[in-house]
Amino acid sequence: MTEVNPEIRNRIRLAVAAYAYEYESASIMSDHEFDAMSRRINIEVDTGNTKLDNYFKKHFEPATGMWVRHHPDKQGLRTAYERYHNRGGHWYVSK
Repeated sequence: MTEVNPEIRNRIRLAVAAYAYEYESASIMSDHEFDAMSRRINIEVDTGNTKLDNYFKKHFEPATGMWVRHHPDKQGLRTAYERYHNRGGHWYVSK
């Protein structure tokens, strides 16, 4: 099994948490966890997805989750949130 790039994983988890909070009025991680993960995001890391890399460089603000309102794939975030929510609050890990 290939390990997922930690930057990609963290950006996805953070974006889904921001989506949940901003659009679903749901907190799927604590404020402390959100803030800590936000500080670890490195917008200079190239993830191989030019569109999302550019989005994070232009819109990401670690002090807030409002940046998710400009996310280019809100439907994908919604789908990920629903999968997370339907699994009782546990992130799905493929094997």
